[in-house]
Amino acid sequence: MLMIAFLMSCNRDKNHPGYTYFPDMAYSQAAETYSPSAVFADGRTMITPAEGTIPRGFTPYPFKAKSFEDQVAAGKTLMNPLEASTAVITEGKRQYEIYCIHCHGAQGKGDGHLYTSKLFLAKPANLMDPITQNKPDGEIYHIITMGTLSGLMGPHGSQVQSQNRWAIIHYLRQLAK
Repeated sequence: MLMIAFLMSCNRDKNHPGYTYFPDMAYSQAAETYSPSAVFADGRTMITPAEGTIPRGFTPYPFKAKSFEDQVAAGKTLMNPLEASTAVITEGKRQYEIYCIHCHGAQGKGDGHLYTSKLFLAKPANLMDPITQNKPDGEIYHIITMGTLSGLMGPHGSQVQSQNRWAIIHYLRQLAK
């Protein structure tokens, strides 16, 4: 008897997929947008996650913003996982042109359009300067991720993906040669 029920549920006809034995599990009812929740006593639907929780697959960035000690520690700890291949440098250039060129300029000298048009009054850092070029990759990665200590450059960690930040660093190294 069980075998007959099993065989009846396995139908190859796409117009009639077979019988559903647990329809409440197969066809869930979607909640209406902004409607009260039946799950919680107070009817809330948008609940703040418990403190200290993180999404799956997410690793929190271990260094704090606007901390000189953490910036230096990032320079000593973080290593560029990408090889400086032609493809990586090309992608780094593409990402630089999307996110960096408007402030730092085509040659990375701090003469981008936002500064030359006087839309941004403070001159952005010259990325070809030996002070910047002598920083370890991890420190530059930290600056792109969390912004500068002065706050003139904001954090770009939420905009530029991690591997693209590393590619930009390879491009800057290539540009300085």
